[in-house]
Amino acid sequence: MEDYQFLPLRDVVFNTLRQSILRGELKPGERLMEIQLANQLGVSRTPIREAIRMLELEGLVIMIPRKGAQVAQITEKDLNDVLEVRLGLEELAARFACERIRSEALGDLYQASRKFESLLETDDLQALAKADVDFHDIIYKATDNARLVQLLNNLREQMYRYRIEYLKDVKARRSLVEEHDALWKALKERNLEHAQVIIREHIERQQKNIVHNISHEDSQKAPQ
Repeated sequence: MEDYQFLPLRDVVFNTLRQSILRGELKPGERLMEIQLANQLGVSRTPIREAIRMLELEGLVIMIPRKGAQVAQITEKDLNDVLEVRLGLEELAARFACERIRSEALGDLYQASRKFESLLETDDLQALAKADVDFHDIIYKATDNARLVQLLNNLREQMYRYRIEYLKDVKARRSLVEEHDALWKALKERNLEHAQVIIREHIERQQKNIVHNISHEDSQKAPQ
């Protein structure tokens, strides 16, 4: 388990299982067997059961009659809900960043884009996702608005599953590099209108790509 210091055991188990779901280690549709998970994590079944209830409240787990708990599927409705909120927050972040970003942060942003670009051919989706997150984090911090950063960080956790789906597509990764660089240039030039156009296109492209992936996976699962 990851190091969640000073948390109750139930919350440690919850965070561990949550991260496993968000990272795709526990896959959509996979059953959550209490005894098996308890043995893997070295705990009793009670904190496992409590953690599963908390995950159900977050929509990451669903309960199936006579079958028990399983990881929730990634649905188009959930995706659209998250991306609608993300678009509004990202556009607000761009506005503040255009006004407040400093030259040092612009340099960090450029290097973050190069770091992401260096990972284009990797099979390590978590490393790619981290590089993408690091790029956006620099913009968030440049807003100098702690509440906005907190909201974006909370949303980032919910976006993780979708981000991983998007990054499976190598062509999508290349588009991300172009979008990152265009966004860096817009912020450097303090061009808010252009920055917000890039963000909107960036999120709409992700939405279409992920919906396509979900539809493709569903069709493959359907009985022939």
